[in-house]
Amino acid sequence: MNLNKAHLIGRITRDPEIKALPSGKQVAKFGLATNHIYKNKAGEKVETAQFHNCVAFGRIAEILEQYVKKGQEIYVEGRIEYRSWDKKEGGKGYATEIMVENIQMGARAKDTGKVESERSEGPGEETSPTDAKKSLIGEDEIDIEDIPF
Repeated sequence: MNLNKAHLIGRITRDPEIKALPSGKQVAKFGLATNHIYKNKAGEKVETAQFHNCVAFGRIAEILEQYVKKGQEIYVEGRIEYRSWDKKEGGKGYATEIMVENIQMGARAKDTGKVESERSEGPGEETSPTDAKKSLIGEDEIDIEDIPF
C-alpha cells in the first residue's frame, strides 16, 4: 500500500500565476506559507515559517485565478512531487511541489475582512461560487513537461 498526501493550511504568499497549457487547460502556480510555533529550551516562544510551492490544474486553477489573492488563508490537499532538470548554465535544478487536488478557501487577506467559504472538493463534490461549475480534475493526465514555468 502506498500513500502520498499533503494537507496544508496557510496563507497565499503571492497572487496565483495563471498560464495555459498547449491543450488550453489552465495551470496555476502559487506559494503557500505555513507556520510552526514551539517553545525553545529557554521556554521562549519561537515561530518558524515553511514555504511551499503549489501547482493546480483545470477548474481549481480557474477558481484560484478568480477568487484567491495574496494573504488569503487556504486549505490545500494534494500530493508531493519532486522534479529535477538540467540547468542551462550547468548542473541540476530541483523542485518540490504540492500538486493540488482539492482546496477550501478561508479568511481573505486582512485588508478586506471578508470570509470566503467557497469550496472545491474535486469531481462530483465541488461547491463553488456558482453551483453550475463542474470540476475538470482527473479528466486527463498532465505531462509535467507541458507546464510553462
